[in-house]
Amino acid sequence: MPETIYDVAIIGSGPAGYTAAIRGGQLGLKVALIEKDSKLGGTCLHVGCIPTKALLFSAEIFDHVKDAKEFGVDIPEGSKPNWPVVQDRKNKIVAKHAKGLEFLMKKNKVTTIPGWGRLTGPAKNGVHTVEIDNNGQKQNIQAKNLLLATGSVARMLPGAKADDRILTNIEILALNEIPKSLVIIGSGAVGVEFASIYKSFGTADVTVLEMLPRIVPVEDEEVSKELARVFRKRAINTITNASVKEIKKTKTGVAVTYSVDGKDQTVEAERCLVAVGRAPRTEGIGLEKLPQIKVERGFVHTDGFMQTGVPGIYAIGDIVAGMPQLAHAGAMEGIVAVTKIAGKPVQPIKKTLIPGATYCHPEIGSVGLTEGKAKEAGHQVKVGKFPFTANSRASIVGQHEGFIKIVTDAKYGEILGVHIIGPQATELIAEAVAAMQMEATAEDLMATIHAHPTLSEAMLDAAGAVYGMPINT
Repeated sequence: MPETIYDVAIIGSGPAGYTAAIRGGQLGLKVALIEKDSKLGGTCLHVGCIPTKALLFSAEIFDHVKDAKEFGVDIPEGSKPNWPVVQDRKNKIVAKHAKGLEFLMKKNKVTTIPGWGRLTGPAKNGVHTVEIDNNGQKQNIQAKNLLLATGSVARMLPGAKADDRILTNIEILALNEIPKSLVIIGSGAVGVEFASIYKSFGTADVTVLEMLPRIVPVEDEEVSKELARVFRKRAINTITNASVKEIKKTKTGVAVTYSVDGKDQTVEAERCLVAVGRAPRTEGIGLEKLPQIKVERGFVHTDGFMQTGVPGIYAIGDIVAGMPQLAHAGAMEGIVAVTKIAGKPVQPIKKTLIPGATYCHPEIGSVGLTEGKAKEAGHQVKVGKFPFTANSRASIVGQHEGFIKIVTDAKYGEILGVHIIGPQATELIAEAVAAMQMEATAEDLMATIHAHPTLSEAMLDAAGAVYGMPINT
């Protein structure tokens, strides 16, 4: 039998890899998907986005239970979360979707191959060879195109090692009980989401340490201020400009020493979550055999169609230099890459149109330039802002915190960025992304009829606020 030559081989089955595999199959390509772990789905499905959001939803339900009297529902005093059931539900959701991925691979005629994939060197006669090591059993496969989708791992602070007290996203998802106290290093999406989860579930003392001047530092400055305000209201302690110097184990937990303005301080807790970002998983995949592929601090450089410096080799997902490490970004990068490989028309990735979504309480959704970045880029800006306190649906659901902020170019009304903090922000941001994708103006949004009563009406009023004409304030 002649050896199979695949149209595309994909190393890694996270959201970037599995999405690329499915779209490749839909486009009629012969696809191989290589995965080192026993199940498909990568970090996002097993120890990232999906289990975290399952916990967050349970936490949100429990918050509603605590406020039930306000809604006219009598619930016995002293109700508390059933932690084993919460964890079991989370695990069942993960298992269901992992099984779903196996079905989708079969449906789209994708060949899944277990093992660690490694580049072997330049293509020969336009065909690349990948070495696959599955627990010592090695085989080679051939493909005309390769997609590197090997994902990322949690960064750890120097001298610290993950265990039952010093946690990464993996360990904190598998706790047997709710900690009485928790210190979190880093206030990006991971840090503030877990701060929200465990505060809602009853962790008495939650402290978030951030080395930069404000929490959620990639967001618009007003969003950061609002989240800090709500966290104070929820008794979540946030300390900024805090440089962590040491994590030390104690008899009962951990002690974290940090410095603010040159003064050392220490906070103690049962557990410590290290949430200081993620490192690309590119060691050991053979990049050194192809020096034409530009690698910087482990990240792989690509063009807008995700192609590296070597024809036929693409990189997608968390390993791509200059792109946000977001599951939905990786998924679209995979779609773009395989569509390009299939020779079909496709638009390159536009970084400014990749939305951010943070599922803390209140939620954050954002896309495009912050007000500060827009001014730095030389834009004369006009801003519209509308608070959820003036939105009728927000009153109905009892979530009044936050606002929608639209940043526009003053001359033409072009939408440069939209920043939401408040109820369902991660859903509402989709309208802004679609509007910006189609180059809509704030005036176009003003002319778009929104159903009433809905949270999305806040977008209509924020657009009106750009021109000083919101209806409800």
